[in-house]
Amino acid sequence: MSLSDYHYEVSHCHRCSYCKHMPFQLMKSQRFSAGCPSVAYRNFHSYSAGGKVILALSILEGRVKEYTETMADIVFECTMCGACQVKCRTYNYNLNVLEVMQELRIHLIENGQLIPEHLMVIEGLKREDNVFGEPKADRNKWLEGLNVKDINNEKADVLFHPGCRVCYDGEFWDNARGAVTILQEAGVDVGTAGKEDSCCGGRAYEMGFRGELVNYAEALASRIKASGATKLVTPCADCYGTFKALFPLVGQKLDVEILHITEYLDRLIKEGKIKLENEVPMKITYHDPCKLGRKGEPGILWEGEYKRVEPHIFAAVPEKPIKLGLNGCYDPPRDVLKAIPGVELVEMERNRAHSWCCGSGGGALEAFEDFSTWTALERVEEAKSTGAEAMVTACPWCERNFRDALEENDQKYEVYDVVDLVRKSMGR
Repeated sequence: MSLSDYHYEVSHCHRCSYCKHMPFQLMKSQRFSAGCPSVAYRNFHSYSAGGKVILALSILEGRVKEYTETMADIVFECTMCGACQVKCRTYNYNLNVLEVMQELRIHLIENGQLIPEHLMVIEGLKREDNVFGEPKADRNKWLEGLNVKDINNEKADVLFHPGCRVCYDGEFWDNARGAVTILQEAGVDVGTAGKEDSCCGGRAYEMGFRGELVNYAEALASRIKASGATKLVTPCADCYGTFKALFPLVGQKLDVEILHITEYLDRLIKEGKIKLENEVPMKITYHDPCKLGRKGEPGILWEGEYKRVEPHIFAAVPEKPIKLGLNGCYDPPRDVLKAIPGVELVEMERNRAHSWCCGSGGGALEAFEDFSTWTALERVEEAKSTGAEAMVTACPWCERNFRDALEENDQKYEVYDVVDLVRKSMGR
């Protein structure tokens, strides 16, 4: 696909501004009624999905004569969280605004509008196969102390993919080791890619670099085939969303069941293979990571066109799949938390498909730090408003951004991963 393939859609935006807010029927307060972090932060229409759709139309119809840094900032100061698309489709307009914004980014990259911070990420990724540009040789330090299979030497039923954040952020090593140990004790035949482990390519793609996603998708597909694995399990929501939603868009469907660690833990708990016996007396609220929730739906590569089917009616031929954000991973993490004795789960106003983003996605964390921090603190305030003593999530990127935002602003609030509480209940 390319930006030109979306001319019909960008020319049919109703300019309704629904992409900016929570659906009216779901609003519980004015304070937490915003839906799009970008436009809520900038309070200027151009930063909304509708504003970017207008920009895309202007480019396609030749009204944009030159590309500017301001234009690039508008396009890239966005977490690509997908909330706008859910809102658009809630009102039955069914535009693929997230796809338009993705192709708009790729188009700007191809026309020389490179964000310096993003370019540094890509250069490090090409050099060391991770988004931090850290030495590839250090990728498996988190495995130290574990007796786990290396799929380069022996086959395994489950391939555990930690993701770049887990591999290069020492604060997550203990939890990742704990997750693998829990799986092993539950009788799971688990292995890792060892020295062949690498990035998923999802963050590079969202920054506008399609080729990196294609390359890493092909490499992972080859590793899975050689490993004999039937399941791919990851603790990272970014990786999960990349495998399920983005790989198919570049023609790569993995021949394996893709599971987030919370989905697999939920299954094992319900099968009686994991026992949660110790009380964890906490009142908590759960934050839905975007790429585990609304962006965790299976991606479908559509190849068609809009045709006139009646004198005044155009339609997608063949019919274009509509994703409403409803089929992401929402219940498994909640079911795991509810299975822990002593845990009281309360919901934030914006949850599930309408969850507010943590602020770390789409290259915002790397290039627009103030915006990313503001977005995280907005979510923390929403969590506090529930009366919960802690916020629990299921993505290391979300957890890292929340913790860093709190520390930078001298605030204190507990943030955990679902696996943290599972380990507490198991006495780990």
